[in-house]
Amino acid sequence: MKKIISIAAILISFACNAQVKKVSMQASGLTCSMCSNAINKSVKSLSFVEAVSPNIKTSTFDITFKSNAKIDFDELKKRVEDAGFFVSKFVATFRFNNVQVKENQSVTIGDKTLRFINVKDQALNGERAIRILNKGFVSLKEYKKNTVASPAKGSGVYVVTI
Repeated sequence: MKKIISIAAILISFACNAQVKKVSMQASGLTCSMCSNAINKSVKSLSFVEAVSPNIKTSTFDITFKSNAKIDFDELKKRVEDAGFFVSKFVATFRFNNVQVKENQSVTIGDKTLRFINVKDQALNGERAIRILNKGFVSLKEYKKNTVASPAKGSGVYVVTI
């Protein structure tokens, strides 16, 4: 019985190391409020999305999630693309609990693997904004600027920076 409780406690502690709190996503190619509305409707229909707060002036969408939902960054990006636009900036806010990060090292959080670049060795605690740099999550110009080889599409590995 003690072994079962110990194993459960370890699993819970790993699962609680970090969690996604919200995403702020900027889209490119929007010209009017109808464009913004198309993205808003598309993203809002995802089962894991709680709410979407669009800002027409900055072409950004702040997205919050349902409790304990599995959040799919690729599906969020796909919904923007399906509406006829592109993601030019994607920032996920995670709540960290003593997660150690190092330059060009990967950290697995739930079903996501984050490979940190342009960071100092540090422990992340509290809420921190993490910017995804993979192709399709930033402008093409910015993607080319970050000359780190991008992981295979759909691999679940995200190249990120703080």
